[in-house]
Amino acid sequence: MLPTSSSTKGRSGSYARPNSFLPQYLRRIVKWQQMDIEYTFWQMLHLCTSPKVVYQHTKYHKQTKNQWARDDPAFVVICSLLLAVSTIAYCAAYDHSAGHAVFVVISVLLFHFLITGAILATFCWFFTNNYLREEAPNSHVVEQRVEWLYAFDVHCNSFFPMFVLFYVVHYFLSPLLVAHGFVPELLSNLLFMVAVSYYHYLNFLGYDVLPFLERTTLFLYPIGAVIVLSPILILSGFNPSRYFMNVYFSRLL
Repeated sequence: MLPTSSSTKGRSGSYARPNSFLPQYLRRIVKWQQMDIEYTFWQMLHLCTSPKVVYQHTKYHKQTKNQWARDDPAFVVICSLLLAVSTIAYCAAYDHSAGHAVFVVISVLLFHFLITGAILATFCWFFTNNYLREEAPNSHVVEQRVEWLYAFDVHCNSFFPMFVLFYVVHYFLSPLLVAHGFVPELLSNLLFMVAVSYYHYLNFLGYDVLPFLERTTLFLYPIGAVIVLSPILILSGFNPSRYFMNVYFSRLL
């Protein structure tokens, strides 16, 4: 009976850790002194230039912390702040109502980043755990699963370069991109194609680094759809920049 009791405690302890991790993660959001800001900016830079390096460090994190997900909310906090600042800049240039500008900032933060990210992370978490995990060769191998928070980390990593393209590069090019004519339509569609494709590429890298997953190339398939769809949108005269700017801001273009 003693070995059974001991093993039960061990198992219950291993299951208790993930449950207590999320509240600890949330508590650290309000404690700036516990956040590694320098490392976060290092990650953001390399996600835009050499993303594979970031996921190599994810392997080291697994070896040292015994979890794939970040235990530091600094990336989410800084990304949210940058997103808020860039959205305010858009509102200053293209919105005439302060109240509507506040609504846009909140909706972008909640919907574009957090809620959409949580939905995508939940889908990828469910999909990878149920359809992409390798079968354990025998019963003695410890079963590994994708952590939900890691799936959200992957979304955040993939979102940041897209943020740079959509909210920074696009902002400075917006006077050109929202103009009428074929060239603005072409450039706008190309920018959107690159941003969305890079998002899915980083999504692929995030799951491909997990050794217990297989067929992760499925995450690259949306890139093919984007590449096929872009010429159709260009030939149809659709300008995504004009469309989304008119949706979000009160100043019609």
